[in-house]
Amino acid sequence: MTARSRFVDAEPAPLPVSNNIVVRTLSDQVFEIVRERIVTGSLPDDAAIRQDALATELGVSKIPVREALGRLEQEGFLTSQANRGYSVRPMSAEQADEIYALRLLIEPAAAGRGALDATERDRAEAVAAFQALDEAANTNLAEVAVRNRHFHVALVRPGGRLLTTQLVERLSILAERYVISHLEPAGRDARAHLEHRHLIDAWMARDQAVLEKLLHQHIEATLWDLRAQFAAAGN
Repeated sequence: MTARSRFVDAEPAPLPVSNNIVVRTLSDQVFEIVRERIVTGSLPDDAAIRQDALATELGVSKIPVREALGRLEQEGFLTSQANRGYSVRPMSAEQADEIYALRLLIEPAAAGRGALDATERDRAEAVAAFQALDEAANTNLAEVAVRNRHFHVALVRPGGRLLTTQLVERLSILAERYVISHLEPAGRDARAHLEHRHLIDAWMARDQAVLEKLLHQHIEATLWDLRAQFAAAGN
């Protein structure tokens, strides 16, 4: 399926009361496509984004492209300069520190609370998310990163704390490039699998104290590994 047909198939019928609904939908789709390219590395660090070329490729006007790129800058994926447009924001030790420090502050306690509040449906969804992550272990790392996000969000979603869930999800999205980089060295995927298994076991047992400790260690260990990788690369 071409990029053009993806938009044609997914675009809802225009509503006469507001054309902005269609534009906003296209902007969301452009956002997802460009974000995926950044996360998977098909748009490398510092790559320039040409709005006119992107609009032509995707078969849309420049308006949804401009809106999507603005959102990607706000989310921390792009940077912009006057008269030079947008470019992919390079991964950095500083950004990794910020993302993972925030996750350490929010996520362990949120997951602990989620374990206590979870309904049977929540518990089934968390197990399904773990199984999906487990099944992706030997596939491409981009898919693993996405399923890793779904798993972590499933642990904090119960209880209806929407803002907390949104914060964890946004941080997990920003972390996806770093997850891929972290899992590239041999043996990291096996360690991550074991850690995730311990997490879901503690969560299902509603063992809040153990879960929070394990999740803190899991996030912190990833951050330490990333710091070492950046240091070895001279960043």
